[in-house]
Amino acid sequence: MSWHLFAVFFASTFFISATPGPNMLLAFQYGMNYGVKRTLWTLAGLSLGLFVLLLSTLLGLDVISRQSPWLLTIIKAVGAVYLIYLGISSWRDAGDGSLMSDAKELSAEVAADYAVSDGAPTSQPRSLSSAATKIAPSNTILFRTGVWVSLSNPKAILFFAAFFPKFINFNAPLWPQYVLLTIGLFLSETIWQIVYTLGGKKLASWLDVGNRLAWLNRGCGVIFIIIAAALLAEVINSFIA
Repeated sequence: MSWHLFAVFFASTFFISATPGPNMLLAFQYGMNYGVKRTLWTLAGLSLGLFVLLLSTLLGLDVISRQSPWLLTIIKAVGAVYLIYLGISSWRDAGDGSLMSDAKELSAEVAADYAVSDGAPTSQPRSLSSAATKIAPSNTILFRTGVWVSLSNPKAILFFAAFFPKFINFNAPLWPQYVLLTIGLFLSETIWQIVYTLGGKKLASWLDVGNRLAWLNRGCGVIFIIIAAALLAEVINSFIA
C-alpha cells in the first residue's frame, strides 16, 4: 500500500469517524455522566468490540481473496451499492435529531437493555444521566457496556466489507496492509472518542447550532458515494481487462 493511498484512507475514516454514531454517542454521554477517567474503561470496551468486528471482516476477506477471487468482485460490487445507499441515507437524514437528543436516546436504550438482563421491570427505563448521580457503575460494567454497544452494531461488518476493499491491493501481501489499515482506523476512532468524551456539552452546543451536524453527515454521504464510484470502476475494469 502506498502512503498516498493510506493518506486517503485515513482522511476518509477520520471524517467518517467524526459523525455521531453509537460508539461516539456513548463516549459523549458517559463522558458527561461519569467523567473522563471512568469513561476510559468504556472506550477500551468500544475499541475491543470494534477490533473483533474488524478482525472478523479482514479474515473473511483474506480467505475469499485466496480461495474465491470471483466472489471478491461480487463483494466489491455489492459493497459499492451499500455505500451508495449509506451516502444517500446520510444526506437525506442529515437534518434529523441533534447530538444531545441522540445521545440521551441511546443512553435510555442501553439502560433498558441492562434492566432486561437483570430481570428488572422495563416499563420505565431510567436514563443513565439520572442513574449516574445515584449509583456509579463499576469499571467492569463500563467496559462491558462499551463492548456490548460496539458488538451490537453488525452493520459495522457490512461497512468494513464494503469500505476496505477499495484500499487493499489483493495482489500484494495482505497482512501488512491489514495492520496499516487497522492502525489508521483505530487512530481515527480513538481520537474522536476522546474528543467526544472531553467535549461534552461544548461539542454538542457547537454541532447543534444551525446545520453543522447536518453538513457533517452530508459530507460523509459524499465520501461514501465517491468511494462507491471508485469500487464500481474497479469492478468494471476487471471485466474489461
